[in-house]
Amino acid sequence: MRRYILKRLLTGILMVVISVALNFTLIRLAPGDPVKMIAGLDDPNPEQVRVLTEKYGLDKSIPEQFVIYIKDVLHGDFGYSYVNERPVLEVIGEKVVPTLMLSLTAMVLAVVLGTLIGVYAARKNGGPFDTIMCNMSYLFDSTPSFWLGLILMLVFASTLKWVPTSGMVNLRAPATGIGHVLDVLHHLILPVSTLVIVQFPYYFRIARSSVLQVMSEDFITTFRATGMKEKRIFNKYVMRNAIIPTITVVGNSLAFLISGTVYVETVFSWPGMGRLLYSSISKRDYPMLSGIYLIIALSVAAMMIVVDLVYSVIDPRIKYDE
Repeated sequence: MRRYILKRLLTGILMVVISVALNFTLIRLAPGDPVKMIAGLDDPNPEQVRVLTEKYGLDKSIPEQFVIYIKDVLHGDFGYSYVNERPVLEVIGEKVVPTLMLSLTAMVLAVVLGTLIGVYAARKNGGPFDTIMCNMSYLFDSTPSFWLGLILMLVFASTLKWVPTSGMVNLRAPATGIGHVLDVLHHLILPVSTLVIVQFPYYFRIARSSVLQVMSEDFITTFRATGMKEKRIFNKYVMRNAIIPTITVVGNSLAFLISGTVYVETVFSWPGMGRLLYSSISKRDYPMLSGIYLIIALSVAAMMIVVDLVYSVIDPRIKYDE
């Protein structure tokens, strides 16, 4: 196991380096000049442009900039944001908590609901409940998150006035203590509901198809032929094998939680990583984008190792040789 983990760590490090190098290069080759945006697009002062270009190191070649960036990162310095004029890690630290609060809550609810309903639908394969849920999953899966968010906002916030329209807290009447917690939860209802509705079909279909596939295996037929109870077969053998694809999807989703949900955060003015990423792209904030992509790459590499280890715990057939 130790040998396997070491191998995956080395592979993960290589993947992170390649990902960072690729993103670092692409965002600098994209159209748009951050210095001109800072100095003023209409009539930028040439001297100011020159000074800012030298200040941010943009007068050097991309390979030179990349080497300097890697050296700084290894010393814990992710650079300074052009737009916010603050350390990148400081800005990300402020935005990552609201994003995890929103995305993680929605993902947990979507996984639990999607998996439970998918398993139940598989056991009622071909029945009315299965047919209805399959049709609903295709409908919700084809619904754009930003459109659904706007519709929910129009109905439940603007018309019924049951929930706030946007933001994370009530700025007009700020609360403290338990009142602050309840205020945040109140603002979470609409964006979380939007994400759960659009993410639910994914986990539903994976759980349903996995259960149906395992239930059709020969060893399940053998267990039934021996007279083993259906409940025992399902709980001990079907679920244990069918849950593996869901774990893979959950691991991938967890790895990308840090990037936020751009459309939903924008629609509901949620102060998270999604809006920060969108703003950084539009303003060509190179250090901020590099920092975000680096954290995403590290998250993906780490979650892939965790998922592999979870596999070996759930399925005893999966073993990693020394």
